[in-house]
Formats: sequence, structure tokens, C-alpha cells
Amino acid sequence: MALAFDEFGRPFIILREQEQKTRLRGLDAQKANISAGKAVARILRTSLGPKGMDKMLQSPDGDVTITNDGATILEQMDVDNQIAKLMVELSRSQDYEIGDGTTGVVVMAGALLEQAEKLLERGIHPIRIAEGYEMASRIAVEHLERVAHKFEFSLNNFEPLVQTCMTTLSSKIVNRCKRSMAEIAVKAVLAVADLERKDVNLDLIKVEGKVGGKLEDTELIYGIIVDKDMSHPQMPKQIEDAKIAILTCPFEPPKPKTKHKVDIDTVEKFQTLRQQEQKYFDDMVQKCKDVGATLVICQWGFDDEANHLLMHRNLPAVRWVGGVELELIAIATGGRIVPRFQELTTEKLGRAGIVREKSFGTTKDRMIYIEHCANSKAVTIFIRGGNKMMIEETKRSIHDALCVARNLIRNNSIVYGGGSAEISCSIAVEAAADKHPGVEQYAIRAFADALDSVPMALAENSGLQPIETLSAVKAQQIKENNPCCGIDCNDVGTNDMREQNVFETLIGKQQQILLATQVVKMILKIDDVISPSEY
Repeated sequence: MALAFDEFGRPFIILREQEQKTRLRGLDAQKANISAGKAVARILRTSLGPKGMDKMLQSPDGDVTITNDGATILEQMDVDNQIAKLMVELSRSQDYEIGDGTTGVVVMAGALLEQAEKLLERGIHPIRIAEGYEMASRIAVEHLERVAHKFEFSLNNFEPLVQTCMTTLSSKIVNRCKRSMAEIAVKAVLAVADLERKDVNLDLIKVEGKVGGKLEDTELIYGIIVDKDMSHPQMPKQIEDAKIAILTCPFEPPKPKTKHKVDIDTVEKFQTLRQQEQKYFDDMVQKCKDVGATLVICQWGFDDEANHLLMHRNLPAVRWVGGVELELIAIATGGRIVPRFQELTTEKLGRAGIVREKSFGTTKDRMIYIEHCANSKAVTIFIRGGNKMMIEETKRSIHDALCVARNLIRNNSIVYGGGSAEISCSIAVEAAADKHPGVEQYAIRAFADALDSVPMALAENSGLQPIETLSAVKAQQIKENNPCCGIDCNDVGTNDMREQNVFETLIGKQQQILLATQVVKMILKIDDVISPSEY
């Protein structure tokens, strides 16, 4: 750090404890930041596309995660560098907003930083580079609007939605049964979608997993699954036309809030106490029977006595159901959650066509299915798989597919995948560069080069010759003026992504370009890094 001297030549300190801080300034700071950003992008580069690799991450307490999802990889990686943290934020914001394309957005930002480094070495001012990038990103986003196609779909014809979800799932572990997974995701979204308002509430779709079975056994249930069993083994396992009382009050005698003790000195007193308790239970169970409930779902536990009475009165019950599940059950069955026995009325009961208990495998694991509900706005995707990691990864993949289907319902424009959209933008940006006088045109050209990094990574991961493949596809796009030519990752033999049915959502692609540009602008504007040193 520079010392400052007063007029008598005595040094005085400007920064506190400056001997313990390290400081990078000017070009050094920018280069250090850029190399940090590039390092993060390099990690994710290999997991892009249908032939991308997975990453295995071990958390400090020994949990292992195997994943292909960019946002998850970066969340679990526990990075320390400030600039690398910006990259993590970048993929997280893409995940929150769009849900898909989290790897591509980081690869894109890494490529922009790499190009910026070359321009900085030529002595171009970082602000001018940032402005050039900003112009170029605007050109690219407008160009995407022009090459996008509208997708028409209805509740009966949802094939276009399934095709787009299959593109998302093809880069994940589940790609061998991506067709069925995509159909499940689309049906789930259409079941809860509000097509007039073009909105989907993904909270109504519950994704449950259970180890065992195989991936193909994954199913969509128009109702709710609760990971509990009936409170008494002899209660009926299947109830048709169930009227469900949803309670948040415990099935036990009321306790005073203060400390208390009961003195019992004779047998008669004990008998009265017991009869009193039994009367409480009788009343409770009778209240439930009177309003016509045929199933009780309770948030708390029961006494054994209550359980026994419920059993005798033929009133099946489920206990210890979590709050979130209770709410979903209430939404699905159209019931009300009742906090006190006194408030139970017939109107507050939920209705379901069938409630059944299903057991899995040899492990006595039981779950309760609540199906054919009055209001089928709540659905459950039930995933089976060989091991826990597989199920976790499938959950993440299904989440991506759900988000894609939701985005298409909100805005039904699509662009073609396989890197074709990026190549087409790159050609458009390159052509627009000549119209800008001044230093910015260098930055605009660099942006065009950076756009090529996504198709290049796709070709590399698919084991093709990256530069040859890319230049061949680019030449084909220019010659035929066809923005659908992309990298043929799966070796189908055609470069036309329309024939391969590889689609991506327009808003997802635009968001990628805008977010990547914003983060790169932010990184380029930093010219001084003051950090506490290591020791």
C-alpha cells in the first residue's frame, strides 16, 4: 500500500492495519478477477449438453452428490474467491428465474471474460469493453426475437411441450427414459396450470422419492402421497369416497398450561378420573363421527386409548402428518384445517375419491395415497430409483423440466437448441459490428466470438472436432440462411435441429445472454481489490 507523507515528511496511515491487507490494482486486479471467473466456467464446461459429464461433490459431513445441474454444482462447491462467488450467484439467479440453462450461462460468462482479457491486453479501456458488450447483448436478444417460433399447444395436444422438456432432460442422468419423464412433467404442469392467466404455481406439484424399484416406475398421481401409515394396523387399508377431517389438535385430554398435580388417595377417585378421560376420548371420536368423517388426518399424535377407540368405532386415522402436507391435502380435497374439535362441521371436511395404503417391497414401508380429489389442483410426482443419489438427481432434472413447461405456458416462443441459436446470434452480432464506429466494435466482435463458445463446448463434449464442426455449421447457416443448424451431438446425421426436435425456450436463452453480460460488466468495472491477507 502507498504511504502518504505530511508536510514534515512523517508517514501517516490511511488504511487501518494495512500491512495485513493485500491489494491488487489496475490491470492486475482485472486479470486476477478474470482468471477466477474463467476457472469456474472451465469446471462447468464439460457438463454441458447431452454428452456432458457429471460431477461428484462431497460435502464436509460426507454426503455425496452426483449432479449435472450447473446451479447445484456451484452451490455445493463452496468457493472462496469473491469473483467465483459472483459466478455462483449468476447460475443461481438463472435457476430461480428460468430453472434451466444454469450451466450454459456460466460457460457464456467465462467466454466473455476470456475475450475481454485479450482486449485488455491490447490496451482498450474496460468501460469501453463493457459498453460494447452491452450493445452486442441488445443486438443478440433482438435477433433471438426474430428467429423465434411460436408454439401452439392445448390441453389435448401437448406434444410441443413434451419435445421441449425432452431437450432439457437429454443432458441429465435420466435421459434413457426422458420421454416418459417429460410427459409426466408436462401433465403435472398442465394439471395445476391456470391457462387463462398463463400462470403455474409449482408449489402445488409435490415431488416425492422412494428408494427401490426402477426409474421407469416413476408415476404421476393426481392427488397427494403422505409418507405415513394408518395409526392402527387393523384399520381398513382402502377407503372409497372418503370424507376427511383435517385436524391440528391433539387427540388427548386437555392439559392445564401451568404445573399441576392430581392427588388420588382412593380407588374411587382414580375410577372417576379414568372415566372422565374416557369420556373425553368418546366425545372427540363421536364429534368426528357425527359430522360424517370417514378418515381423520391429524398433525399430532394420539394416545393409545384414542387409537383403540378410533379402531373400534371404525374411524381410520393418520397421525403425525407435517404442516406442509396438511396444507396440500387441504388444497387437494377442498377441506378446511380445523384447529379445535368444537369447530368441526360437515362443510369443513375434505373429499377424496379413494384413499389407499400401499406398501413397497419387503421393507414394510407404507405410504398413503389420496387420489381423485374434489379439487385436483394438487398433484404428486412419485420417483423410484436404484439409490438415493439417483432419486435426488432425478428430482433436480424433473424440476428443470417443470420449469421449462411453466416458461412455455407463460411465453410460448421457442428457439432451436444444439447451439444453433448462439451461432445465429454470433453471425448477426458480427454483421452489426461494422456499423459501430469507435473502439466498441472490437468488443462487439469479441462478443460474437464468445457466443461461439457454447456450440464449441457442445462439440467438444460430444467427441467431435470442435473447430471443424463449428466452422462447418456456421458456413451452412450463412449459406442456407437457416438459423436452425446446430451441432449434431447425438450423431443423428443431420444438423437441422428442426428435424432433431431440439428446442429451448426463448426467455431462457435471452435471460442467459443478459445475465452473463451483466455479470461480466460488473467484473470488468472492478479495478482495485483490497482483501485481508491470508496469515
